[in-house]
Amino acid sequence: MSTPIQNTMNKTFQAFTTMDIVLMALLATANAVLTMYMSGVNQLLSSLGGPILTSTITGLYMVYGLLAYYIIRKPGTAVITYALGALVQSFVGTSYGMISALAAAVCYMAIAEIIFAVLRYRNWSTGVMMLVGGAMVPIWFIVAIQLFGYSKFGFGVLAIAMVVRILSGILLCGLLTVGLARALGKTGLLRRFAAFSNGR
Repeated sequence: MSTPIQNTMNKTFQAFTTMDIVLMALLATANAVLTMYMSGVNQLLSSLGGPILTSTITGLYMVYGLLAYYIIRKPGTAVITYALGALVQSFVGTSYGMISALAAAVCYMAIAEIIFAVLRYRNWSTGVMMLVGGAMVPIWFIVAIQLFGYSKFGFGVLAIAMVVRILSGILLCGLLTVGLARALGKTGLLRRFAAFSNGR
C-alpha cells in the first residue's frame, strides 16, 4: 500500500516525455551555438576589463538549463539539460576547454536541483528563477578562478567580479528565463509542457 509520501514522490518524479527530451536537446544545442559566438565577445571583454567585465555576460551561459527547468518542471531537468549542453559543446568545440564545460555543467545542475528540491518543485515565480540564476554562480566561479588563473587579480577584483556575476545570473539567467519562456508560451508551441498546460 502506497503512503502519502510515496504518492507525492511518484507524482513529482514523472518520466520525461519525448517532447521533454527534444526540448532539452534543442536548448542544449542552441547554447552550444551561442557559446561559440560569445567566446569572441568574452575574450574581448576579458582583454578590456579582466574578470570583472567578462563577468557581465555570465548569466547567458546558464540560461538554457534554467529555461528548460522552468518549462518542463520535472526533477532532473537541470542534470540532463546541462549535461547535454556540456557534451554538445565538447563535440562542436569550445574555446574554454572540455573540462571547463563539464565542470560548469556540474556546478549549475547541482545548485538548480537542490533549490528546486527544497521548494518541492512547486514554486516557479520570477523571484525563485532569479534566486536560482544568482545561486548557480558562486561555486562555478570558485572553480573558474583555478581553471583560468583569475587568482592573479587579487581578492578585491575577484570579490567585485563575484558580485557582478551574481547580478548577471539574476538578470541574464533568472529574469531572462521567465521572459523567454513567456514569449515562447504566447506562440502556443509550449502548451504541452507543464509551465503552460494550464494556461499559465
